[in-house]
Amino acid sequence: MAKRNGPEFLRFCIPIVEVLRELGGSGRPAEVTDLVIDRMRIPEAEQEVTNKNGGSRIRNQIAWARFYMVKAGLISSSQRGIWDVTEKGRTSDLDREFVLTLFRGAQREFISERKSVQDVEPSPADVQINPDSVDEHLDYKTLLLATLQALPPEGFERICQRLLRESGFQQVAVTGRSGDGGIDGHGILQINPLVSFKVLFQCKRYRGAVPVSAIRDFRGALQGRADKGIVLTTGTFTTDAKREAIRDGATPIELVDGDKLVEMFEALGTHRRPTPRVSGRMSETLQNAVDSSSQGRGRAFPSRCFSLPPPVVLCFEILTIA
Repeated sequence: MAKRNGPEFLRFCIPIVEVLRELGGSGRPAEVTDLVIDRMRIPEAEQEVTNKNGGSRIRNQIAWARFYMVKAGLISSSQRGIWDVTEKGRTSDLDREFVLTLFRGAQREFISERKSVQDVEPSPADVQINPDSVDEHLDYKTLLLATLQALPPEGFERICQRLLRESGFQQVAVTGRSGDGGIDGHGILQINPLVSFKVLFQCKRYRGAVPVSAIRDFRGALQGRADKGIVLTTGTFTTDAKREAIRDGATPIELVDGDKLVEMFEALGTHRRPTPRVSGRMSETLQNAVDSSSQGRGRAFPSRCFSLPPPVVLCFEILTIA
């Protein structure tokens, strides 16, 4: 239940607006989120905490804070997803009491809307007392990430191998050898006939945030063996991990988090039609994925007459399960 001072996520409202002001009035969500985390000095341990869906609790709370700032007219979003501070956001004198007043005003608006509209899907206000549930609906992104997290290590490695191939890498091989510093495979990125890069990659099925120590260990393993590294995860990366990945004088490491994985599947799977039927093995795997997420507990996954979105279909096509 929300406390007298409002829910915990309200602590991010003012920093979000301040960061946007410093960026010149706008910024991409990931950029703004990282800067807010840095500004508030959120420790790595807290960044690694997950909500019930397995996503980052801190990033989820920042998303809630931004949502209420939009409702209050302090922030707007372009069609490209850019966060943009409005004139009201640029000129308002923000303090805790001001934010709390805006929050309560938005809540009253939600209550009024619920009274006037019947039999509608729950709005964010229906779950405002629990910010962890911002993504509680079982959408395809949640389903895809839960499916990837439920795979055995070799299954996720095969998925990453295919995604790298589709992204232009050549000679992509999964090694998966223990005692090899966490290196799961290697490939070649041919830039042009004269320039190529050897790349080593690591696959991490995480529900939380990959810490900076994991990036340091991976860099140590690829030192002198490759021109570049890639870490792919179903989770997120802490801000310290992101800084370490691009540290000056060190072998660069590209970071691919859960959101980027979904984008890659979307780019590759948009031409596939939703499957009209779920096979027995696919149904079992999906049920395990649904069971692993809080919104799916106790829900039976339908094995008949169920259409899967193209990105999820592609996941199973890669694994030759469908």
